[in-house]
Amino acid sequence: MNQQGPFMTPEQIAELPYRPCVGIMLTNPRGHIFVGQRNDRDTDAWQMPQGGVDKGENTLDAAYRELWEETGVTKKLVTLEAESSRLIPYDLPHHIVPTIWKGRYRGQEQKWFLFRFHGADTDINIETEHPEFTQWKWMPKEDLVANIVPFKRAVYEEVLAEFGAKL
Repeated sequence: MNQQGPFMTPEQIAELPYRPCVGIMLTNPRGHIFVGQRNDRDTDAWQMPQGGVDKGENTLDAAYRELWEETGVTKKLVTLEAESSRLIPYDLPHHIVPTIWKGRYRGQEQKWFLFRFHGADTDINIETEHPEFTQWKWMPKEDLVANIVPFKRAVYEEVLAEFGAKL
């Protein structure tokens, strides 16, 4: 679809596909969840690691790659505990659709993975080749949804509902 300037109609947006993506819930031994402060926002925008699935890549491999790219945490420092039973979609706010991913996607459809972290906090390094976070912390599950950007809260509620008992 050709984008007509910086504006797209709701009808144009509704025709767009979702971007294939993975999300990672990384928990420490206390059951707290890794969140990073996004580096491309003016306001607080905490999120769990996430990212696109490359062509030909399976979702689990994408999750391990994104975990490494965003946190410096390697596969040997985590145990896979669960994965979401379905792909969980979210729509971007309409005003940012034309500017993100060149206006090709309406939002993302994510496969989520729960990883237990066995390393030390010093093993986490957000100063990666392409940093996405300015800071990070371990957040109790009770505080997670309220600290996430509003358009992703329903996704986080669903992920917590599915993985919460394992935390």
